[in-house]
Amino acid sequence: MNPFYSIVAERAGYACEYCRAPDAVFNFPLEVDHFVPLSAGGTKGLGNLVLACRAGNAYKAFHQSGAGENQNSERLFNPRQDIWEEHFEIDRETFAIMSSTEVGRGTINRLRINAAPQLKARRLWNQFGIYP
Repeated sequence: MNPFYSIVAERAGYACEYCRAPDAVFNFPLEVDHFVPLSAGGTKGLGNLVLACRAGNAYKAFHQSGAGENQNSERLFNPRQDIWEEHFEIDRETFAIMSSTEVGRGTINRLRINAAPQLKARRLWNQFGIYP
C-alpha cells in the first residue's frame, strides 16, 4: 500500500476524487495515483497525489487530457487544483456524472466515468445510503 494512503484518503473523504465512489464498498483500499505521472515530470509529493477508484485510475493511466465536446483535447480535472462541484454534478435519477465544463467532459470521457457498470454500482450504493 502507498505509504501516503491514510493522508490522501482522509483528505479525499475516503472516496474517489473523480467519481466519488466510496472506499467502503471495495474489499481493498482505493488507489493513490500521481495526477501528473512521474514519467511526465510529476512528483511523489502530496500535492500530486490523488485517490482514485481502480476503474478511473486504469483509464486515466498516464493521460493528462481527454476528449471534450467536439473531440477537442481538454486537460483532466485535477483534484489538487480544481473544485469538483464547479465541474461535475450527479444526476439523481440516472446517477450519471454530468458536466457543463470542458474539463469535466474531458475527464468523464477519458475515465469512462459513466460506463454501464459504474452507473449500476452508483445506483446500488445509493440504495444502501452510501452514495453520493
